[in-house]
Amino acid sequence: MILHPFKLHLPIASTIFPRYISSVIQLYPFIMADTGLVETLLRRVEKVDGGLDSQDVATSLGVDHQAIVGAVKSLQALGDVISAEQRSAKHWELTGEGCEIAEQGSHEARVISSIPEEGMPQSQLMKLAFGKVGFSKAMSNKWIRLDKGHEGGPRIFKTVESLEDLVRDKLLLVQKGQASQLEEKEKNELKKRKLLSEVTVKFYWITKGSCFSTTITKQETELTPEMIASGSWKEKKFKPYNFEAMGVAPDCGHLHPLMKVRTQFRQIFLEMGFTEMPTNNFIESSFWNFDSLFQPQQHPARDQHDTFFLSDPAQAHEFPQDYLERVRKVHSEGGFGSQGYKYDWKIEEAQKNILRTHTTAVSARMLYKLAQQENFTPVKYFSIDRVFRNETLDATHLAEFHQIEGVVADYGLTLGDLMGILHQFFNKLGITKLRFKPAYNPYTEPSMEVFSYHEGLKKWVEVGNSGMFRPEMLLPMGLPEGVTVIAWGLSLERPTMIKYGINNIRELVGHKVNLQMVYDSPVCRLDS
Repeated sequence: MILHPFKLHLPIASTIFPRYISSVIQLYPFIMADTGLVETLLRRVEKVDGGLDSQDVATSLGVDHQAIVGAVKSLQALGDVISAEQRSAKHWELTGEGCEIAEQGSHEARVISSIPEEGMPQSQLMKLAFGKVGFSKAMSNKWIRLDKGHEGGPRIFKTVESLEDLVRDKLLLVQKGQASQLEEKEKNELKKRKLLSEVTVKFYWITKGSCFSTTITKQETELTPEMIASGSWKEKKFKPYNFEAMGVAPDCGHLHPLMKVRTQFRQIFLEMGFTEMPTNNFIESSFWNFDSLFQPQQHPARDQHDTFFLSDPAQAHEFPQDYLERVRKVHSEGGFGSQGYKYDWKIEEAQKNILRTHTTAVSARMLYKLAQQENFTPVKYFSIDRVFRNETLDATHLAEFHQIEGVVADYGLTLGDLMGILHQFFNKLGITKLRFKPAYNPYTEPSMEVFSYHEGLKKWVEVGNSGMFRPEMLLPMGLPEGVTVIAWGLSLERPTMIKYGINNIRELVGHKVNLQMVYDSPVCRLDS
């Protein structure tokens, strides 16, 4: 919720819509800092001619600096009582390791103090907490030498009797607040060794405001009915309300990006006069999924590498028997001007239950139902629903996905009609550059793959498949001979991934989905 930016005096506004003002003000409660600390701060500001550093005030009062910041914020909420300018300053601080060195000495100095006159085995030195770093620094300073030819293994000897630990001395200067005595090069060297860190501190420079007063008057935050009835609101001072502030976002459910894009596709189909097909049956028989589409029983798509077969119930038994017989005949013997596939068609294969591999099985059911009407009427159908295929999972493939399908049945439809309606459909999606390439599908002839020019990739990419249903599929259903059916399909996941900039489909669907992504994703608006 975003409140409209308009200015209105709070008491007057409250008389117009008191419940609204009351409820909105409750979203932003006024939290006053410790009153005693606020009054102390005001008295200190009153006594100085210039201004006060909030850090100095915190130090002198022995309180945390954030407590002073809270008092400043509270006074700022009262109006122009004080003027607080935020400033920042940088200073150097010792890191944890730097504090250790300031107390015990640098690693290299401690190495020198640990090596006796007769030397020390290198392996023994490396076991010390400061051994590795100290050995490296002492070697570079030529304070020690390494004898690799020693009988007991590599041995370390001192080359200096005494030394001045300059690293520790520099850190002690910083610890005492005298970092300015060091050159920038020296500070940077210590910072590189992670012994020093440059810290930025933010503080307030506090001065008197135009309405300065040491007396705190709490501003009213709510206009009550009693104030209005008595007229006392006229003498009271109200806290100004910021109508440009953001309201509290309501807790509610959110649509998944797939559902948002699906809604847009569905709207496009409805605008084009299509009727949505019932697609609530994920389980189909092989007859409606394959055989009715004139797809042979030995087709590779029926192999278990591509299809999920059910074990319970394993078979379907209710089919239109006359239609079943016509389908069997056109497969095994031919007919309707086709020689068929010339193989022994088996009812056992057609009865197998599967998870549907495409929504075209629903299209087949709807076209058969259309054929049973006494008088044929042209129709335009569409569906958007899930299908299942035994795919190898990767960044662009899942075992289940959504298929978008459009079907048009009428007398005398041609390939030109298909290309025209595809141009109209994709134009509504914001896709204007289309190309068509001949392809092969068992149940469409001719068939075309649809390509679009991708401005981002600077190349043509496939966006869908299409074709005209074969007579061997339509005529056994009982449709009149002059009726032709054009159809096309595409997936829902790929345009969604492109629209929302998702590279891995497993970030869109599945158990690894980040639910915050669902919350943050905006409403889909296709570039049509």
